[in-house]
Amino acid sequence: MSSLAKRTETVMPFYAVEMFKQAAALSAQGRDIISLGIGEPDFTAPPQVVETLNRAAEAGLSGYTPPAGLPVLRETIAHHYAESYGAAVDPSRIVVTSGASGALLLAAMALVDPGDEVLLPDPCYPANQNFILAAGGVPRLIPTHAEQRFHLSAEDIRQHWSERTKGVLIASPSNPTGTSMEREALRELVAEVRARGGFIIMDEIYLGLYYEDTPVSALTLDDDIVIINSFSKYFHMTGWRLGWLIAPEWMLPALDKLASNLCICAPSLAQHAAITCFEPEVLSIFEKRRLSFKQRRDYLLPELERMGLHVPVKPDGAFYIYLDISRYSQNSDDFAQQLLHGPGIATVPGRDFGPAHAATSLRLSYATRLDRLQEAVSRLEVWLPQLATAESL
Repeated sequence: MSSLAKRTETVMPFYAVEMFKQAAALSAQGRDIISLGIGEPDFTAPPQVVETLNRAAEAGLSGYTPPAGLPVLRETIAHHYAESYGAAVDPSRIVVTSGASGALLLAAMALVDPGDEVLLPDPCYPANQNFILAAGGVPRLIPTHAEQRFHLSAEDIRQHWSERTKGVLIASPSNPTGTSMEREALRELVAEVRARGGFIIMDEIYLGLYYEDTPVSALTLDDDIVIINSFSKYFHMTGWRLGWLIAPEWMLPALDKLASNLCICAPSLAQHAAITCFEPEVLSIFEKRRLSFKQRRDYLLPELERMGLHVPVKPDGAFYIYLDISRYSQNSDDFAQQLLHGPGIATVPGRDFGPAHAATSLRLSYATRLDRLQEAVSRLEVWLPQLATAESL
């Protein structure tokens, strides 16, 4: 019998998906499970976007597009980056992909050779390591802490860069912490990486879901950064599998060659529909939804702290809260299982995001209705004292 490739043994498991499966099984049995685990908005594409999809399908616009995507969509994305994120981008530098995952895969395949080391923060989105592994690279997690908002710093680059290091993969705002990199800290990190001739891949998937000042792209600091973005989170189109990559000009021929071979093109009907996302009336819908996420965050943060679930750094973006559960448990796996099977709340244990804080950290997603979040708090108010009493016996 043939054997599997060795890379299948090195791919990291995705515990958020495993928790989702367990939660779905319990729901199928009739349990009322509150989903604070999977990072999927409870909103879906606005009606205008769906109508555009239907019109495109009826018009027969389901054939292949250029590997880099529809020119009009690339132009629209470039305009959006200029208007919303302060970055002037030539549309030719944009490659439309099958979700942000497709963009990450293309970037890794274009930049990483077998044996190349890529630095990532611990904690980080778990699949990021697997994209590096798929390209034959070596992901190296660097422990980060609350003092640095759980992001890589310039000092981390100085301490951990080796002769094998090729670049860094970072995110702002981050999954799982929801925290953004401070501007000056990012500037210093970019300078250290550039001084060593390394690449920077910046995940800006949650840039639109920012709750403080006006969001600004990392491209305004360095035009050579490779940017990853997506229609999944801010535009609430997770299953449409559409994202994009912004790359420097010197990468474009290689990316076009890779995209045409590995993907052919991103889903064509989704591309046609996505153009509608940038119409003013549709953008106003996304803005109202962004404020709804902010309302949920602002409700949850004080409630969690009141119950002894400490949030080391206030999230300023995305829809995640990264909790310190050490008051109640030193084993986030057990804690997450007890939460799921006890009060019926699905979360993600810390080990999904790296070992540094795995034992005492938990990620909550507030991408669900406010009334469900209020119900989750009510259940926690009853359950946590019972857990504390049981632990003390």
